[in-house]
Amino acid sequence: MSKTLLSRIKLLTTPPLSHSPITPTLKKQVNDTVHLLRTNPNWPNLLDEDDDQQQLLDISPFVFDRIRDVEAGVKLFDWLSNRKKDELFANGFACSSFLRLLARHRVFNEIEYVLTNLRKENVKVTHEALSHVLHAYAESERLDKALEVYNYVIELYGTVPDVIACNSLLSLLVKRKRLGDARKVYDEMRERGDNYSTCILLKGMCSEGKVEEGRKLIEERWGKGCVPNIVFYNTIIGGYCKMGDVENASLVFKELKSKGFMPTLETFGAMINGFCKKGDFAASDRLLKEVKQRGLVVSVWFLNNIMDAKYRHGLKVEVAESIRWIVANGCKPDIATYNILINRLCKEGRVEDAVGVLDEAAKKGLVLNNITYAPLIQGYCRVKEYDIASKLLLQMAERGCKPDIVTYGILIHGLVASGNMDDAVKMKGKMIERGVSPDAAIYNMLMSGLCKRGGFSSAKLLFLEMLDRKISPDAYVYATLIDGFIRSGDFEEAKKVSSLSIEKGVKVDVVHHNAMIKGFCRSGMLNEALMCMNRMTEERLVPDEFTYSTIIDGYVKQQDMTTALKIFRDMGKTKCKPNVVTYSSLVNGFCCQGDFKRAEETFKEMQSCGLVPNVVTYTTLIRSFARDGSTLGKAVYYWELMLRNKCVPNEVTFNCLLEGFVKKESGEVVSEPMGSNEGERSLFIEFFYKLKSDGWSDHAAAYNSVIASLSVHGMVKTACRFQDRMVKKGFSPDPVSFVAILHGFCVVGNSKQWKNSVFCDLDEKGLEVAARYSLILERHFPQAVTSEASSMLHLMAKTHRHQKT
Repeated sequence: MSKTLLSRIKLLTTPPLSHSPITPTLKKQVNDTVHLLRTNPNWPNLLDEDDDQQQLLDISPFVFDRIRDVEAGVKLFDWLSNRKKDELFANGFACSSFLRLLARHRVFNEIEYVLTNLRKENVKVTHEALSHVLHAYAESERLDKALEVYNYVIELYGTVPDVIACNSLLSLLVKRKRLGDARKVYDEMRERGDNYSTCILLKGMCSEGKVEEGRKLIEERWGKGCVPNIVFYNTIIGGYCKMGDVENASLVFKELKSKGFMPTLETFGAMINGFCKKGDFAASDRLLKEVKQRGLVVSVWFLNNIMDAKYRHGLKVEVAESIRWIVANGCKPDIATYNILINRLCKEGRVEDAVGVLDEAAKKGLVLNNITYAPLIQGYCRVKEYDIASKLLLQMAERGCKPDIVTYGILIHGLVASGNMDDAVKMKGKMIERGVSPDAAIYNMLMSGLCKRGGFSSAKLLFLEMLDRKISPDAYVYATLIDGFIRSGDFEEAKKVSSLSIEKGVKVDVVHHNAMIKGFCRSGMLNEALMCMNRMTEERLVPDEFTYSTIIDGYVKQQDMTTALKIFRDMGKTKCKPNVVTYSSLVNGFCCQGDFKRAEETFKEMQSCGLVPNVVTYTTLIRSFARDGSTLGKAVYYWELMLRNKCVPNEVTFNCLLEGFVKKESGEVVSEPMGSNEGERSLFIEFFYKLKSDGWSDHAAAYNSVIASLSVHGMVKTACRFQDRMVKKGFSPDPVSFVAILHGFCVVGNSKQWKNSVFCDLDEKGLEVAARYSLILERHFPQAVTSEASSMLHLMAKTHRHQKT
């Protein structure tokens, strides 16, 4: 601004209020100033040449009101502040105009600076300016600052900010579920509050399930039995429906009709949504019919929600029928319609049908998205068809749909869950190549999978890669890293990682504490493990079943059953219920002490709680009873109970049972398993002693008895795997194992495949042995199975005789 221009600006000793009329002369002076600021970057130097800068300060309120470029406004304010700070901050009108400019553009750091200096100088800014600031804070969801400005306005003016600003604050308080503060603000603004303010608070109460309290709010404002308009009715109905109280919602719906209000599409939508959640589709269909009768036009979104609700309640997906229904109701199916159909088909396991729906959507020119493909990729991962899932990712790109982090995450999770870690890591690499950055969750998924499969060194490299990519590790990543160090036996390093995560400000959660507790227990530091659990309680974290089970198992391994049982009882006093792992640890503890009675009582207690014993539970009992020849019958009992309950044994189970029979003293008789049903003989014992009487060794007799037991219970694949392991140990397949597995394939209805799985070329003598033992097996198999197996043996014998002749 030149000296000539400054000389034309008349000194304004008392700047007029911002809402006062502006004279033509003043208007021109302000416009010239704004033009100079906008067009001449050198304006600060031009102003510095003038000795009298008071004139610009006097017109600054109007200049700030007309500046559109907030950066220019900030520079002007800084220029004035550097030269006339005291006068500037004493000019409430200038600061008020500047605050309005800053609020419009959400420049909060400058707002803080101005408000701080105004408070120091005890200068009062306008009610309007502070309302603008409050509105900016509330719309930007800076709740603490918004409340601070709200209270400041009341302190300065003895009244609340304007309605728009207050309503913004009210909406934010409701959104943050701070209904107490929202009600306080509402009560303070009530005298000047409008219907909108009441509706905001009412919506907040209804969303929190406080519908009755919301109705009282209306009564306080308008009187009992008075609801001012349809908007309030819709809010109340929506609140009841969200709570699942369709009965009260229906009463309000009838009330609004009786008072002459016309239900809107929103009214019907809330009611239909309520009935759909309840599964009352007859009622929702009646309302949909009424919607059409009243001439209201429904959207496809409206119909999609009804269709999705029906499928969520178990209705089987009928694609063509669903499409016809939407068209019949005057709408055109959109991509959301097809996404719902694809998603529900995949949940039903009908992935191939879902692919057909996807292709149909593409043919109709609909824009496919990640929501379209995600269920399909997940569906194929569920059935371990990872190649097809990967091809779908390529197809997405070909059809112009860029896979996002969720889509990649689904595929990577599937690969990790199935143990295909190399493919999972490669997929992460492809993801990066295609411009999608993995997040902490995907890195954690990969690191966890690697740690569980002994690839801790690779997991550490992934952690370093994560840091290089500036991806902040979360609590789960640190917990995985801690667990990895513990698995590799380096607990000291695990403790360092734990300390580092706390230093980094990561919020430590239950998973983190559990990892450390596992480390303390493995290192025999049980007092530290208990201290760690106590810290969880102090930090208001709830120890879970893993926490308790880990500590209980730690004390069991130290043979301190007294403390283990005390912690078990403490667990029972909380809401945390013991799981299979907890009970299995106790069973193991009692077995190690030789207290088999309490071990079996604990096993029964576990079942009475509805828990299903797992392979570890059964193997613990089998191993313990198999160690002593006098209790081998008990070992067989739990072996056969395991098979009856469809729990698949592992190699440890096999070894424990076999060693028990091989190491028993010669001539020692194994009694019929105690606990067996009266009149029901043990196949294992019967088979074992038949083989022994025929001259077979203890090991061969036990080995064949295992195969026979598995086959009787339909576990023929497990029997084949067990046979393969025994062959590798030097045991050749024999006629007995052959006939047992043959019967097993007949049990599962897969007799045609037995030739591909049974490796035994029997001669005439071998077939005779097989037929003899088949008679024993027949007593334990259904008639249909024995008939089929006998027919196949007869056919083989006949074929052998024919070839011989």
